Amino acid sequence: MTTSDIPQDLQYTSDHEWVALAADVATVGITAYAAGELGDVVFVALPEVGADLRQGEVCGEVESHKSVSEVFAPVTGEVTEVNTTLQDEPGSVSEDPYGAGWLFRVRVAQTPELMAPQAYGALLEGL
Repeated sequence: MTTSDIPQDLQYTSDHEWVALAADVATVGITAYAAGELGDVVFVALPEVGADLRQGEVCGEVESHKSVSEVFAPVTGEVTEVNTTLQDEPGSVSEDPYGAGWLFRVRVAQTPELMAPQAYGALLEGL
């Protein structure tokens, strides 16, 4: 993956999660880099709707044939929706991480400190 492949309309974390902010709701997923490192995703555990998340805390996990990776909350707020299709189709996380493979949505309680696409690209170049 090259830095030119990084969607420019999203924000990122150093834990390889992406965030799409629309007003006060953040849609969250894992990046293509993270999905590529995991390989074929076979199970996803997500927070429950109504759960209060704190930025940086573990709130779920993504499991592949290779490993299990924790999902960290990239924002503080209340979970408003989870991608229930991932229960039956967890592979969507691997196949379409920025689309059908989104994980959950959060009503943001405070403005998060996230990375711009350029900063995330620099992080990837250092790996």
